[in-house]
Amino acid sequence: MHKLPLCACVFSVLVFSAAFLTGCTVSTDTASVSDTSGSRGSSSEDGSAGSREKRATVQEHLLPEAPGTVTYVSTSVSIDASNTAEGYFMVKYTGAADKVKLQLQAPDGETYTYTLAIGSYEAFPLSAGNGDYHLDVMEHAYDDMYALSYSADLSVTLNDEFRPFLYPNQYVWFTPDYKAVAFAAELSDNSSDDLDYVGKVYRYVTENIKYDDELAKNVKSGYLPNIDNTMETGKGICFDYASLMAAMLRSQGIPTKLVVGYSGDAYHAWINVYLKESGWVDKIIQFDGSSWSLIDPTLAANNSGASVKKYIGDGSNYTEKYSY
Repeated sequence: MHKLPLCACVFSVLVFSAAFLTGCTVSTDTASVSDTSGSRGSSSEDGSAGSREKRATVQEHLLPEAPGTVTYVSTSVSIDASNTAEGYFMVKYTGAADKVKLQLQAPDGETYTYTLAIGSYEAFPLSAGNGDYHLDVMEHAYDDMYALSYSADLSVTLNDEFRPFLYPNQYVWFTPDYKAVAFAAELSDNSSDDLDYVGKVYRYVTENIKYDDELAKNVKSGYLPNIDNTMETGKGICFDYASLMAAMLRSQGIPTKLVVGYSGDAYHAWINVYLKESGWVDKIIQFDGSSWSLIDPTLAANNSGASVKKYIGDGSNYTEKYSY
């Protein structure tokens, strides 16, 4: 039996205690082991028709696959590493355990922990870039203890450094038939360039999605966003905001990181965006007409109220820990 290190167990208690207090759980699971009418059909801000360059979108190329050309398998675990050069790998668990964790040790020294679904492939990003990754699949044994089921090592050389932040993955999941993807295409068609498009997505999310205080109080470990549900209900927590905006941007060719870390002492999620003109945008929260940074749709959507600030602070002290 493989017991998680004591430090991991202690960290999990701290994280989940913070999560339940803040209500802004993003389910990194480091423990143990709406109304859309306001934005539809808008033109670019100067009143001109949209002329944003068309890009390869999820409809054309970027959907995760498990073709089986490079695999690591056991009786209950299948790891498909055929597309590590594209920035992701796939895992499927078919065993009898009631809960299963995937731990991914990245070349930058961080350890990412996910909760696996049972019986279907899921995609996970190689967000630390090139290098050697170690994977452990761990089955629930008892209490907070997990037994090692299977391990594998991946040596990764990416075709493109942005690929991990363009594909769908477990935390930013979308397919061509998602309403959010169709709406993203509408906004793109009416945008003059990438900056205009990012602005439209940002305004849509911050103006139409309200912070869900009830979910924030009761969210459980293992929670994953459903971006279409967030659009339909018009509400969500930080994880939902970040996942929705990341999916809308990725589906139209904008590299976007869903970032998990701390806002002050609160566990929180936000996004960073890559723009050709300015590189990765990730330092502050404001948009001055030509530059963006630290695009945190949760805070922006609730900027005038005290509600979200009791959960995530005022955005003055962000510490990035994980990127998805």
